[in-house]
Amino acid sequence: MRRSLVLTNEVARHPFRMGLPQNVFRVAPENEEDARKAARQSDDQDWKLFLLSFTAFFTVAYSFIA
Repeated sequence: MRRSLVLTNEVARHPFRMGLPQNVFRVAPENEEDARKAARQSDDQDWKLFLLSFTAFFTVAYSFIA
């Protein structure tokens, strides 16, 4: 039996929505404190991605110069 690579969500009736990951359909936090916590976590991830990208670029550029 062949299985698709993406697990489908049977609640989403449209084929495009069935292919989306489960976290897309997650409900937003109800209270304000949870919303702030989620925003801080997202901001933290942005900084980590920026620093990782900057370090990778610096390493590549330095290796071409050296």
